Amino acid sequence: MSQYAHPEVLVDTQWLMDHLNDPMVPVVEVDMSPEPYKDAHIPGAIFWNIFADLLMPDLRMNLEQVAIEKLMSRSGISQETTVIVYGSYPGTGAWIFWLLQLFGHERVYVLNGGHQKWVAEGRPVTSELSSFAPTQYHAISFDPNLRVLQAEVQTSLGRSDCVLLDVRTLQEYRGEVFMIKPPEGSERGGHIPGAVHLEHTLTLNEDGTFKSVEELRTLYGSRGITADKEVFPYCAIGGRSAYIWFVLKYLLGYPNVRNYDGSWNEWSRLPHALIDQG
Repeated sequence: MSQYAHPEVLVDTQWLMDHLNDPMVPVVEVDMSPEPYKDAHIPGAIFWNIFADLLMPDLRMNLEQVAIEKLMSRSGISQETTVIVYGSYPGTGAWIFWLLQLFGHERVYVLNGGHQKWVAEGRPVTSELSSFAPTQYHAISFDPNLRVLQAEVQTSLGRSDCVLLDVRTLQEYRGEVFMIKPPEGSERGGHIPGAVHLEHTLTLNEDGTFKSVEELRTLYGSRGITADKEVFPYCAIGGRSAYIWFVLKYLLGYPNVRNYDGSWNEWSRLPHALIDQG
């Protein structure tokens, strides 16, 4: 991990094993369903439900300061707490890293390899549910430099010094899938014109850990996604693109990366937004 631009934002499974009983190092598991958590989670881990805790009913990310404060408070997290994040879905931990950084919580780290590597190594898991004494968490207003809004994405189309990076699956990019199913009714599938497609999972090794710096540089450099350009990653709801924001900014050290968290959920619903398919 030492070759990454900011290796300090990652922890490995052994480090977490050594800190499992540290009350100032809570672990947060994030998933779309509580069922995997109930069956086998890292001992002491807090569970956050993507749909119930992080998204609005229309699938926009909930970026209300009060919502973040309530979530952190009921999770027993204070401003001084060191938070370790992971998920069963690739990239979930790095998404939460972006979200907490957005609201000024700097003591957040990503478990390299996540739940997949933890289980593969035979480390302890439990079905015992965890409880936490609530805190009074106070977030700061979020940092606008970590995200890009639709209007700026619109004006970036065709700029040679800017890359729109679609990190969804190929089926989503082609317009065959909207979110997780074929488009229905007024839903529009496809991609933002000129966007480069590079699926987010290509950044991972088979064990769920991040690929090396050399592999990541080759992966992105071969598609013209270089550190001298401004990069706007997007996906369906902003989670996978937040993960790629993390990869580009913290692992490769790209200076100008902002997450388009509105992503396809927003762009595709704008009546006059241009869309390409295929």
